[in-house]
Amino acid sequence: MPKPRQLGDRPPVSTARRLAGLALLALLAVSACTPASHAKSGGNGGSKDSSQASSKTQASLHWQACSAGSGRCGHISVPLDYSHPGGRKITLALTEVPATAPASQRLGILLVNPGGPGASGLSLASFVAQGLSPAVAARYDIIGFDPRGVGASVPSLHCDPSFFAHARPNYIPASQAAEQVLINRAKMYAAGCAQRFGWLLPYLTTGNVARDMDQIRAAMGQPKLSYLGFSYGTYIGQVYATLFPHQVRRLVLDSTVNPDGVWYADNIGQDYAFQGRMNAFLAWMAKYNSLYKLGATAAQVRTSWYAARAKLAAHPIGGVIGADEYDDTMLVGGYDNGYWPALAASLATYLHVGGTGQLSTLYHQIGKQSENEFAVYSAVECADVAWPRNFAKWNADARRVYATAPVETWDNVWFNAACAFWPVHGPATPLRIGAPGLPGILMIQGTLDAATPYAGAQAAHRQLPTARMVVVEGGGNHGQSLAFPPNACVNGYLNRYLATGALPSAPGQVNGTCPALPDPVPSG
Repeated sequence: MPKPRQLGDRPPVSTARRLAGLALLALLAVSACTPASHAKSGGNGGSKDSSQASSKTQASLHWQACSAGSGRCGHISVPLDYSHPGGRKITLALTEVPATAPASQRLGILLVNPGGPGASGLSLASFVAQGLSPAVAARYDIIGFDPRGVGASVPSLHCDPSFFAHARPNYIPASQAAEQVLINRAKMYAAGCAQRFGWLLPYLTTGNVARDMDQIRAAMGQPKLSYLGFSYGTYIGQVYATLFPHQVRRLVLDSTVNPDGVWYADNIGQDYAFQGRMNAFLAWMAKYNSLYKLGATAAQVRTSWYAARAKLAAHPIGGVIGADEYDDTMLVGGYDNGYWPALAASLATYLHVGGTGQLSTLYHQIGKQSENEFAVYSAVECADVAWPRNFAKWNADARRVYATAPVETWDNVWFNAACAFWPVHGPATPLRIGAPGLPGILMIQGTLDAATPYAGAQAAHRQLPTARMVVVEGGGNHGQSLAFPPNACVNGYLNRYLATGALPSAPGQVNGTCPALPDPVPSG
């Protein structure tokens, strides 16, 4: 699933960990209870009454000046369970960059989300405000938020705070006994979530995140909202558009989740796509063999790659950075080629002279897992829709996929394995996306995106007939708009749409195209 986007000096590149997923970091300075067995009210679809409850329940929204930086910070109380809107409440944290244009030119609120599930969206508001054309940003109240369970929202979900404290067991199991260790670890994590937050888990779903967004809209006194979502944030947008089609003003989906594969099948599709993207990274390192000396061919670099992994599996750096942590760090190169030079240099230094500093720094800046993000990721994906409960199926599928796409397969299995044992059982099939009455929607997609593959984005396009897609031909980065370096073609489509609603007009599934930016050139 896509790993959450994180923000730093470098613009977001949705590194959402796995699919669903995905926000971004600077290159080297990135910027409780009883288990529930089934939750109809927490599901994505919900009843018609459940969807409408969001609009009928007026939430109170409180703003104050942020303690650091500009803009406003706030919080809003929303129903835990939208089928009982007068019951228990939870709190969401928000940030806002207010519009500065004359009142007659303003276009209402623009909610933004970086992906995940599990990513904090608080810093995304200011990032988007700075990344858009100033004339466009000035017309919107741009709002970021921590979805339910995330970060500064209350409660903040933590199932096992020590889960990532030490090097994990090797995700590529060498034996049945080694696999059982990982299965037991997944079982324990699911049980820990049930014990600590069993009351909350049934309501951590994408459908309820969408209902929460509608609470924000209503509390802001707006008849409609606009929305910009990246990675998993595109699925939130699809679900919101399905539940609240008449409340959508403008909707941007950048790097779009396949709604048909939520979430088990989407992870398998992601395995194949990541293999292609990481193969491109290996070939890039071979191209610059005179600098990195990791191999003159992609096959030779692959040997170096796995040599480093085996060495770390045997001797984790500081007892923390082992084979799986190495995978997490290097996989960021599959999300954004801007990280290739730093990742390649760290690999070369580690293999050639045994230096661990660069690799350790990168791990702590871009590879290290947040347990809160992981907890929310698991909760949302496990509850959105049913997962296979027979782990023999997981094993059989993984071994089949691993034969041709090894780089991400087992990592994805164990990143999601808690869903085989989760206390909440999601609905049998995903929510069917789409609704009559939607306005024009802008989709932006790279053809080589690994976290949200192109074929899945086109599946979403077919379910949203008012959508028009801008395709970045040969683009492999996850998150094409507001990226660094900027793609002026992509940003032009985004700014024109948010300003006027203008969409590309070519017929068919590809309605506009932009060229991909070139791969980076090492500075050393």
